[in-house]
Amino acid sequence: MSQVTVRSLVYQIDGQSYEGRLAFDVNQQGPRPGLLMAPNWMGVGAGAEEIAKSVAANGYVVLIADLYGQTVRPGNADEAGAAMMPLKNDRALLRKRMQAAFEQLQSQGEAQVDTSRLAVFGFCFGGCCALELARSGAPLKAAISFHGTLDTPNPADAQNIQGAVLVMHGASDPLVPKEQLPAFEDEMNAAGVDWQLLSYGGAVHSFTDPHANVPGKMMYNPTVAGRAFRSMHNLLDEVFKG
Repeated sequence: MSQVTVRSLVYQIDGQSYEGRLAFDVNQQGPRPGLLMAPNWMGVGAGAEEIAKSVAANGYVVLIADLYGQTVRPGNADEAGAAMMPLKNDRALLRKRMQAAFEQLQSQGEAQVDTSRLAVFGFCFGGCCALELARSGAPLKAAISFHGTLDTPNPADAQNIQGAVLVMHGASDPLVPKEQLPAFEDEMNAAGVDWQLLSYGGAVHSFTDPHANVPGKMMYNPTVAGRAFRSMHNLLDEVFKG
């Protein structure tokens, strides 16, 4: 019987402390595939932990990346925006923080990780972060974005992507500019990436977030969320087999 626990993981980047959350089944032995999770703009918190636990129950070790620092825990949209925008505007810094968390996932001593089976997934801002880690050339079997933005300042970096890419998008999402979709397709095609873009009719931004309740803008859609998570697990099953 699975028993998923969540433990704090503190690490350093340039002398500053960051605190992620590691979710894994304490009853499962041996190395498991490792997943780095980039949370939405609210960062490390209860909502992110619930997602990490549900994903870890499928036999993964999941680390929630702390992108802001141990002392930065946004309490509202204004604080989240203030924490997020410097990273969105400095993709090198964003990648550095994702790469540091990715290294922690592999080196932490709490749960054994099979370093030949690694992937990243993220939500909203975290979806952008997941794609940027893939574009950095990290050894990922898959990079998965839920309702994230798709733009990047250096589209040619897609040549560095090593695994499959899955983007799940709300077809009525007003926060992801429509022109980003064909630009993303062109970027992936130019680099010869194994990619999928799933567009869900009737879904807006934050369709996986049970707390999202801004009609027409950010809204939980349990049907679409279920489909999206199944698509993620189907891809992970495929790329991790063998």
